[in-house]
Amino acid sequence: MSSALKDQIQDAMKAAMKGGEKERLAVIRLIMSAIKQVEVDERIELDDSRTLAILDKMVKQRRESISQFKSGNRDDLADKEQAEIDIITEFLPQALTEKEIESIINGAISQTGAESMKDMGKVMGIVKPQITGRADVGAVSGKIKSLLS
Repeated sequence: MSSALKDQIQDAMKAAMKGGEKERLAVIRLIMSAIKQVEVDERIELDDSRTLAILDKMVKQRRESISQFKSGNRDDLADKEQAEIDIITEFLPQALTEKEIESIINGAISQTGAESMKDMGKVMGIVKPQITGRADVGAVSGKIKSLLS
């Protein structure tokens, strides 16, 4: 079973090679190597949801780096990380709007009957697969906490 997302990334890599887009090619190769690493470590072929999780993690790492670089007055490095984020997000599904996120959270809360913070895990279990790659999981988690507390 092959991942459609992985095929899309490989096609983009070939296009970047043919087009001589060095920076884009470097980022796409980073993506492919992260995917291969997991496949080799776990001896599996990744499906789209696992591939999305890897891309999401890569974006999150770069966001953290940007905040570190900005606090260290290294805007040049922050800009490089932002350029990488822009390329990685091309392969992620369209981001969810605030209304869509609220709707998913409210649906999960009513589905689980969550009433307090001790139900947080149940709610996140339903919400996380729906938002991975489409919203910042940390920010959504914060919204759920505020609703449950």
